[in-house]
Amino acid sequence: MKILYNDTYITDNSKEYNSKCIFLKTKQNNPYIEDVKSLGVKKFYSSKDIQKLLHLENIKIIGITGTNGKTTTAAAIYSILLDLGKKVALQGTRGFFICEEKIENKSLTTPSLIQTLSRLKEAKKRDCEYFIMEVSSHAIAQDRIEGLDFELKVFTNISQDHLDYHKNMEEYNKVKSSFFQDNSKKLINKDGGKIEFNVKNCYTYSIKHPATYKIEAYKILPSIQAVLKKFDKYIDFVSPMIGLFNLYNITAAIASVDLICNNSLEEITKAVENFAGVKGRMEIVVQKPLIIVDFAHTPDGMQKVLDTIKTKNLSVVFGAGGDRDKTKRAIMGKVASKFAKKIYITSDNPRSENPINIIQDIVEGIDCDVHALIIPDRKKAIQIAIKELKQDEVLFILGKGDEEYQYIGESKIPFSDVEVVLSQI
Repeated sequence: MKILYNDTYITDNSKEYNSKCIFLKTKQNNPYIEDVKSLGVKKFYSSKDIQKLLHLENIKIIGITGTNGKTTTAAAIYSILLDLGKKVALQGTRGFFICEEKIENKSLTTPSLIQTLSRLKEAKKRDCEYFIMEVSSHAIAQDRIEGLDFELKVFTNISQDHLDYHKNMEEYNKVKSSFFQDNSKKLINKDGGKIEFNVKNCYTYSIKHPATYKIEAYKILPSIQAVLKKFDKYIDFVSPMIGLFNLYNITAAIASVDLICNNSLEEITKAVENFAGVKGRMEIVVQKPLIIVDFAHTPDGMQKVLDTIKTKNLSVVFGAGGDRDKTKRAIMGKVASKFAKKIYITSDNPRSENPINIIQDIVEGIDCDVHALIIPDRKKAIQIAIKELKQDEVLFILGKGDEEYQYIGESKIPFSDVEVVLSQI
């Protein structure tokens, strides 16, 4: 990865170095610094040095982290700011966007530091005032956000995930908490689980507890309608999305925009009406019978999604990713048993693991009284679930959202839950 700069370029890779280029020194490439020195490098540039060279200091960076809700919250902030006439860039799981134009396809939730700096440069070139980015726990732990100054840091929630990497919840919580220790402006979900944070410049949002931005009344079906209180001010807003977790995401987005720009709450909440959500996140693929595709792939994520329409008879198709946290699989099975009348256990992205072994881990948490079928072939599982679905029932297909591939062994196979559904209707 290189960043063009005048008649040379910036790199963080010793294999790309020559005597004319600028070398970005990071915590990630620190183990290779002696190799770089042997090539004749005498001056090293930090992340902040590069930002000064590229004149990036005036872009307001908004970082969103949390187990669930990062993508939707980031997209909602982006949408609201665009509706308010701002020039905005968005970086995250779905790719890189500037002012409604898709610049790059999907990549890591938070890419390497040099790629983020490259995208900031492109955003600056297009006169963007704001740069919205999802911040993963991996990126925090690996210092992929080193030297970035955030205008606002947002915490959505924390629940079990990524324990294959972080080993335990204590370590996972510690990593998330480390993002909120500085004096920068921050927005914390008081209902989202306990993390540690610096109280200076801290604002909060909540449905259950007193907060800077407090939801006083709401309904979540057939769309979101809510009353928001900020200090002694009350304001109504509506959203075409559904679900309690989406109410949290929208509230976070409203509060974020209120904290970073001068528009009134009335203008901000009005713009919410134009944001219909993110593809693959609580996406209604078919209305009758109701079939919904969602990215939920953690116990907490599943619970939030299934709890949205718990008054209906639910069916659910889901699996669990291979080479990832195994301890959450039985818990996911237990959550599915709690909400669904019919469960279809299948493959997600098995990667190097045997899909049957993953499924058996899930089955350990399934209530024996629930109608559960094991169908390792994901396409067949969806087809059978649709065939058995009655008009008054709701089918959730969980785990992959808008992903367009399935990772089986070392193969990347084209696959879309939405396309499979549409082919059956």
